[in-house]
Amino acid sequence: MEQVLFFFVAAVAVISAASFVFNRNPIYSILSLIVTMFSIAGMYVLLNAQFLGIVQVIVYAGAIMVLFLYILMMLNLNKTDEGKKQNALKFIGVFAGGILLVGMLGAFRGVKQNIVAGDGIDYSVGLTKNLGRLLFNEYVLPFELASILILAGIVGAVLIGKRDL
Repeated sequence: MEQVLFFFVAAVAVISAASFVFNRNPIYSILSLIVTMFSIAGMYVLLNAQFLGIVQVIVYAGAIMVLFLYILMMLNLNKTDEGKKQNALKFIGVFAGGILLVGMLGAFRGVKQNIVAGDGIDYSVGLTKNLGRLLFNEYVLPFELASILILAGIVGAVLIGKRDL
């Protein structure tokens, strides 16, 4: 049953990601990206990584998608702006995507597939209790530095969004 649910959530993620790429309306595209982020969080929960699932929802589906919507509404993009793109720019985008595809295929060519037996799996690895103990004991300095970096980003966003009155 768990495997069927995992494949269902994975199918929702792939379909919503394709909808994000091929949708012409930017609002619908961002909403389908939010569905993709939630389905990825569901996959994390099914893989016994509850903390990563919650962080996925809070950080990506919550904060970053709201930021995308805010920027999209600030820019006020119209369909007339899409026609202004030159064909050379579109060709460069397709060429760069092709180079990325070739690089990824080359990287995966040398990967060997290892089959892992289910007997040696430690099911307590992704639990929040163990992750919190590790985060606040061994990695407390990088954790605090990341919080200062996030605070600097928030202050920068407020200063950029602030209008001179």
